[in-house]
Amino acid sequence: MADKRKPIQPRRGSSARRALPLQRIVSGGQSGADRAALDFAIAHGVPHGGWCPRGRLAEDGALERCYELRETPEEEYPQRTKWNVRDSDGTVIFSIAAELTGGSKLTAELAAKLGKPCLHLSELRDGQHAAARLRAFVSDHDIRALNVAGPRASNEPAVARFVIETMEKLFNIPEADLHEWNRYPR
Repeated sequence: MADKRKPIQPRRGSSARRALPLQRIVSGGQSGADRAALDFAIAHGVPHGGWCPRGRLAEDGALERCYELRETPEEEYPQRTKWNVRDSDGTVIFSIAAELTGGSKLTAELAAKLGKPCLHLSELRDGQHAAARLRAFVSDHDIRALNVAGPRASNEPAVARFVIETMEKLFNIPEADLHEWNRYPR
């Protein structure tokens, strides 16, 4: 499902040895990790998309239209999760905790079942090395469409900030272009 756009180039002064193949961020739009990835993409002009449940369902209400997501036929979250894994080249699952639970665990299981590369980044385990691990994952698997998943905000309120900070490092966003991200607690 990857499009034909040019690979994203690392910023000047970047430690990256080559351009990332990454062209698009995919997510289901749930509060927390999913939404943070979409907000990052919108703020920094990275193409985004993915599937969300019918009715644009999320725990905090219907998703706004600024998120360019398509609705699945069902209102159930597992269908959205499966379709985002299926339609991406690989999945990164962010969490604070070292072990996956709930929908995040389902995401990892679906990636394995569908034969798709999957990386779990835990802030407790990976911390400052998360962006380097994600960069290697994207490069090693030639990922153009990256599915970003993880816990919803009600389960891990700080996961959104972890996603944002990791993505800023992955894309080498200059300090002048960083956002406040006040809506995401530390």
